[in-house]
Amino acid sequence: MAQSKYYVVWEGKTPGIYESWTACKAQVDGVAGAKYKSFGTRAEAEKAYRGGWKRTFSEARKAAERETAAGTPAAAAGAVDLDSISVDVGTRGNPGPIEYKGVDTRTGEVLFAYGPISKGTNNLGEFLAIVHALAYLKKQGSSKTVYSDSRTALKWVREKQVATNLARDETTQEVWTLVDRALEWLRANRYDNKLLKWETTEWGEIKADYGRK
Repeated sequence: MAQSKYYVVWEGKTPGIYESWTACKAQVDGVAGAKYKSFGTRAEAEKAYRGGWKRTFSEARKAAERETAAGTPAAAAGAVDLDSISVDVGTRGNPGPIEYKGVDTRTGEVLFAYGPISKGTNNLGEFLAIVHALAYLKKQGSSKTVYSDSRTALKWVREKQVATNLARDETTQEVWTLVDRALEWLRANRYDNKLLKWETTEWGEIKADYGRK
């Protein structure tokens, strides 16, 4: 079976090129400021390793900026920005009771949490969590990145509108009140924070995960 990913570790316990996420993770877990990235071929990995992380990350950032300028969502950078907030939602049924939290991606420290909300959906919870993170960071004057593993919720935040089949009725009044408030915040505020998709297949579960799979 062909190797699908190669992982370059520039700054970690033992820098080098690794052939699995498990091996790479062992080199970067607990290392402050670890620098690493995945590649599709060994040749790409070797070239990046020789070029150094600064050049590689700079090229990835410029490519993402070109994609954004062209009107397409920027791809995840391949290496986790640990100086960031990660958010996730906990659900018991979809729809059902939901809660969400935001954590420091590096340490896992819970920075904020909300809920339970009596009835909502996974994507609405993710949407609320992202907006909460943006408001939290704006109060701090911080431009930190925000990670979510919901592509749909990230799209809703960027477009400042939600598209859900969840009815507005007495049972969903609580979540809809919060969603309407979040939409008002988005329309009234500007932010410079990057909103990125957490790549679960490469990085494992997001740090804010509730473990309710």
